[in-house]
Amino acid sequence: MPAVHDTLAVICKGTPAPTPLADGFCFGEGPRWFEGLLWFSDMLGEAVHTCDRRGSLTTLAVPGHSPSGLGFRPDGTLLIVSAEDKQILRYDGETVAPVADLSNLAPASLGDMVIDDLGRAYIGSQAFEGGTIVRLDPDNSATVVATDLEFPNGMVITADRRTLIVAESTGRRLTAYAIGKDGGLADRRTFAGALDGPPDGIALDAQGGVWAAMTLAHQFERITEGGDVTDRIDMGERVAIACALGGPERRTLFLLSSTDAYPKRLVGTRLARLDAVQVDVPGAGLP
Repeated sequence: MPAVHDTLAVICKGTPAPTPLADGFCFGEGPRWFEGLLWFSDMLGEAVHTCDRRGSLTTLAVPGHSPSGLGFRPDGTLLIVSAEDKQILRYDGETVAPVADLSNLAPASLGDMVIDDLGRAYIGSQAFEGGTIVRLDPDNSATVVATDLEFPNGMVITADRRTLIVAESTGRRLTAYAIGKDGGLADRRTFAGALDGPPDGIALDAQGGVWAAMTLAHQFERITEGGDVTDRIDMGERVAIACALGGPERRTLFLLSSTDAYPKRLVGTRLARLDAVQVDVPGAGLP
């Protein structure tokens, strides 16, 4: 397969065509760019994959788990959300082991996660009503820091580290919180509402635009505060699941898509795909 930078379409207003990069996995989620590789979960395949810029995949098996959100602590340790059993796993480069059980704090399965510079992980519990965000501190103690969300999904932290933005899927909005010095979340406000579809995974760029996977709209959209859509990537019949900005200068937008928005319908398939497209505005903030 050719190198991504040799074949990428350039984002412009309208509908640019993404370039396929890798396939053969079941349901990709939680993409993160780290140390020259894209890392992402295969929820139904019980695995975490890495992909280089030429599309070569490697696999870390996590049998018995449904991995979702991913994130790296400052020391390089990978945290993996195990969605169904509401656990957080740690991968230190050699072994995978649980570090926290959030079942007493999470009203529903766990989903996406973002980790700040201090190693504090913010994890969504995806109840359709009454969803929460749980903060897991570096000592692996956990605290509920946001409540009454409608299926909290993708999350980002702004470049100034002052704001967390979360996609509320069933609420069809992006919601912002001020991050306190103690890691608490306050001053909830709507970043963008009445979206074209339920937002799933999101990524933040250096101009404050949020790329969001609009699952049922079959598009990835760049949304600015207030709700204006500046760019769209049409996925045709494919369902947009999650995205991440990475690559050189963080100008590659990686796109995970599937053939169905509901993972359990895809058990045993290998129909998910990773695409990539070059963007003008680089990524910013966390992850």
